[in-house]
Amino acid sequence: MLEVALKQDLPGFTLDVAFEAPAGLTVLFGRSGAGKTSIVNAVAGLSRPQAGRIVADGRVLLDTGAGIWLPPHRRRVGYIFQEGRLFPHMTVRRNLTYGARFAPAHTPREDMARVVEMLGIGALLDRRPGALSGGEKQRVAIGRALLAAPQLILADEPLAALDEARKAEILPYFERLRDEVSVPILYVSHAATEVGRLATSVVALKDGRVLRQGPAAEVLGDPAVLPAGAREAGAILVAHVARQHADGLTELEAGGVPLFLPRLDLAEGAPVRLRIAAHDVILSRHKPDGLSALNILPGIVAELRPGAGPGVMVALDTAAGRVLARITERSATAMGLAPGVALHAIVKSVSVAPGDVGGGPA
Repeated sequence: MLEVALKQDLPGFTLDVAFEAPAGLTVLFGRSGAGKTSIVNAVAGLSRPQAGRIVADGRVLLDTGAGIWLPPHRRRVGYIFQEGRLFPHMTVRRNLTYGARFAPAHTPREDMARVVEMLGIGALLDRRPGALSGGEKQRVAIGRALLAAPQLILADEPLAALDEARKAEILPYFERLRDEVSVPILYVSHAATEVGRLATSVVALKDGRVLRQGPAAEVLGDPAVLPAGAREAGAILVAHVARQHADGLTELEAGGVPLFLPRLDLAEGAPVRLRIAAHDVILSRHKPDGLSALNILPGIVAELRPGAGPGVMVALDTAAGRVLARITERSATAMGLAPGVALHAIVKSVSVAPGDVGGGPA
């Protein structure tokens, strides 16, 4: 468990936050300037806030009231930067073992062979960083952080410098990191797709304040977190693979509700987290008939939140989980939408982007 309480005057705003990051992967989520990197730098010891307290698994890293401030090298924090920051004159193997030098004596540490296997970097060990792709460099950076036996891992927008193909390549490795390593991970991102794939919990930030914190599905399902005009708005559903069909579709089950997606190469029973974008959802007051869409979710309107323009975000509670839909204010008025109104949400199977589907604990 990581406990953070910070107050710091910054150019243009004051950072004033308090939150807890439980085991798993916690995402600091918000737009540029929300305070995400300032928080991570304070946790790492790269900056000294005016007031605050940071505790990692009962170990006090910062307590301004008690005059405690541990320097970075004593915090046992693994930091994964945007650019990887590998030593260019060292091979991958030496970059990895360099991280192990910082592991405290007599401290349980990750086995190098296991880390190499988990990150799929066995074939890269004798190469130098200049011969690696961006995604390969980030995998090595993750390994170096793990082998330093950290008490906490910080990842500051680690995919921001990668193109979409490289992001798709490395996301599964962060999923394995989340699922197989017991160290808490604090991950900075402003990309809803990354949050949907990776987060077990989310701290949503705006203008240096915590807007909301909690389980990822609950936070991203809150219309207040992403405005009605935000294209990346969407909700997370947690499901499992029910069966594979001969026509190329995979049937998922979420809360007893069947969902159909283009074939996923997963075994029956495998957990799946998928993110459904709000702009891919159509709403109907009546159960639709004769449509080509396969995914129809009955539910009840929980909340409507107007945006700055003509859009309205509708939060719909279904048996599968909360779904968000972005429609026009005119449509909401014509449909007579209000909290408690019964609706059907219609989602095309093909509208769920491959990058929004990920594995993970259900």
